[in-house]
Amino acid sequence: MGNTFKTAFLLTALTLLLMFIGRAFGGENGMLLALAFAAVMNFVSYFFSDKIALAMYRAQPVTREQLPRAYAAVERLTQKIGIPMPKIYVIPTESPNAFATGRNPKHASVAVTHGILGLLNDEELEGVLAHELGHVGNRDILISSVVATLAGAITMLARMGEFAMIFGGGGGNRDRRGGLSALFMLIVAPIAAVLIQMAVSRSREYQADATGAKYTGNPYALASALQKLDAYSKRVPMAASPSTAHLFIIQPLLGMNFGNLFSTHPPIAKRIERLTGRPAELMQ
Repeated sequence: MGNTFKTAFLLTALTLLLMFIGRAFGGENGMLLALAFAAVMNFVSYFFSDKIALAMYRAQPVTREQLPRAYAAVERLTQKIGIPMPKIYVIPTESPNAFATGRNPKHASVAVTHGILGLLNDEELEGVLAHELGHVGNRDILISSVVATLAGAITMLARMGEFAMIFGGGGGNRDRRGGLSALFMLIVAPIAAVLIQMAVSRSREYQADATGAKYTGNPYALASALQKLDAYSKRVPMAASPSTAHLFIIQPLLGMNFGNLFSTHPPIAKRIERLTGRPAELMQ
């Protein structure tokens, strides 16, 4: 029930934020337009956010014959966790990563990159898949998928507002006040999107790590996978959208690094320490 309430709360909060943005840019009409936009976005994000995320990374569905090692691990784990078999996808990139998406365990998909399949051994891959199925079992996938779509929408609206300000004109105090209000929204909207992503992500990652370790019975395999993914993804960065970065098991490098300030994930060293009870540097 917790995540259902959180999703409803997020959709309401983001609807109000979009209306506030609409008001800043276009007064009453702007607010009504933003409300209509929010209604459409809420519908789309609830029913189609998983398909949007998969399409964004050109994820291809794979059969049991094409990917027997992933299928075997997922089948074993879904029986243990007590959830239906998700659809399995492969993302055509050498950067190693994975994510789960969907609105509930009956409509779940797990996507792994081509790079992760070559990098991890069977036990490590099972640890990563258990982490992702942990998100499915914990019902995190709806909230994270919805946030991905809505954060993208907020950022897109802010960009549209930026263009409107650049190409718009007018004078007078009212315009100046409106301009300042709009400028404020341009700054606040993307930050709000990032803060929302952070709020839903960090604790969920720890929880999914713990769930994954519980169902494989091997926390060291997941810890070893996280260490490999962290090291290798820095060498082969992934071109990921900031609005979907929180979906992945480790945060894709987005070309700018503000330390932990805008990180949607807890530090890998802390995750390893929680899994193994030992500092990450002792994992070598």
